[in-house]
Amino acid sequence: MRILVTASPGLGHMLPMVPISWALRAAGHEVLLAMSGRSPDHVPMLAASGLHVVETVRHEQFGSMLDRVRGTEDIKEIQRQIKEASRSGEFDRLSRVGVRLFVPMSEAVADAVVELADEWRPDLVLHSPMEGAGPLAAAKLGIPAVEQSFGLSSPLDRGTQFAEALADTYRRHGADGPPERHVHLDVAPRSVQPEQDGWPMRYVPFNGGGQLPGWLTAARPGRPRIAVTLGTVAPMMTGIGPVARIAALAEKIDAEFVVALGNADTSSLGELPDNVRLAGYVPLGPLLATSAAVIHHGGAGTTLTALDAGVPQIIVPQGADGPFNAAAVAAAGSGLNVTDEELDAQLVERLLTEEPLRDAAGRIRAEMHAMPSPSSVADRLTKNFGGQIS
Repeated sequence: MRILVTASPGLGHMLPMVPISWALRAAGHEVLLAMSGRSPDHVPMLAASGLHVVETVRHEQFGSMLDRVRGTEDIKEIQRQIKEASRSGEFDRLSRVGVRLFVPMSEAVADAVVELADEWRPDLVLHSPMEGAGPLAAAKLGIPAVEQSFGLSSPLDRGTQFAEALADTYRRHGADGPPERHVHLDVAPRSVQPEQDGWPMRYVPFNGGGQLPGWLTAARPGRPRIAVTLGTVAPMMTGIGPVARIAALAEKIDAEFVVALGNADTSSLGELPDNVRLAGYVPLGPLLATSAAVIHHGGAGTTLTALDAGVPQIIVPQGADGPFNAAAVAAAGSGLNVTDEELDAQLVERLLTEEPLRDAAGRIRAEMHAMPSPSSVADRLTKNFGGQIS
C-alpha cells in the first residue's frame, strides 16, 4: 500500500502527521510526505524524523505568495474574525474563516502535489486539516482521502469548503469535487470534545527530535517545574507579553520556570530571577514529562501534548484556535483560561495546589492513552483502503 501524506505549511500542521506516518511505515507500507514549509528548517525537520519527504514548493515561494495574499485580503480583519469565531466556541464558524487564509496555500502547491500523485500513484492520501491539495489529488485519482485532526475539533464539511473554494483548480485537473471516500481521524478525547464524528486515534506528541539537555534527563527537580511556551507562531504574531508577566512574578513562587521559546527574541525580558531558565528549543513531550504544570498560548499541539502528559495548564490565548482550546480545557476542569492581564502569582499557585485540576488532568490523560494507537489505526486503514472506508 502506498500512502501520500500532505499538510499545510507550518510545524503545527506538519509535525502531527509524523506518528501515523511512522505507524504506516513500520507496518511495511510505502509512505511519502509531500510538504512545503514557511521556514527553511521545516522540511528538513520532517526528513530528520526518518521519513521520506518531497518538497513541493520552496519556502521562498510561500513568502512571495503570502505577500500577494496580503495585497488582496485584509489579513488583520481576517485575524480579528478568527479570534472572534474562536472565542464564540463555534468551531465550524472558525473553520470557515480560516479557510480564507489556507486556500491560497493549497493553490500554491496543488499542481506539484497532483503531479507527484500522478507519477507515484498512491493508494491513499492522508492529509492535515486546512489542506486542500491532498484531497484534490485523491479526487483526481479516485482514491480514498483521510484527514487527521491535530486539535480539539474537525468539522466534517471542511473538505467541501476547500473543494468549493478551489473549484477552478479542481476543474483544471479534471476533478468534479471532493473525494467520495473520506474519513476523519479524531485525536481529541471525548471528555474534552464530545461532538466528534470519526475514527478515534490516540494523540502521540511529536515536536521534532533533538539532543536533550542534561538538566532535563536528570532526576525530577526538588521543587515543582512549570513549563512556559508560546509555540512557534505566537511570538512572531503577538510577541512574548505573557512570558514577561511570568518573569515578573516568578520570584514570588517556589517553583522552577522553564521558558521554551525556540529562536524568539527574549532580550526584552531583561535580567531574570534565579528560578527562571531560558531553554530555547526543547521538545515539549520530554519537558512536560518532568513538569508539574504548563503555561501556554493555547495552540492545538501544545494543548494536546499537555493533556497527554496529564499536567494542569494555564492557557493565555494568543489567537487562532487558542480561545476555543482554552475554553474546552477549562470546561473539562484540567486548566484555567485567562487573559494576559489576569495572569498573576495567585493563579499560578492554584495550578500547583488545586487537586481538582490535577485529578481532571490525570483522568483525561488516562482516557487519551486508552484510545486506539496510531499502529492500530494504521491496521484499520490497511483493511479498509480497498473499498468504501466506513
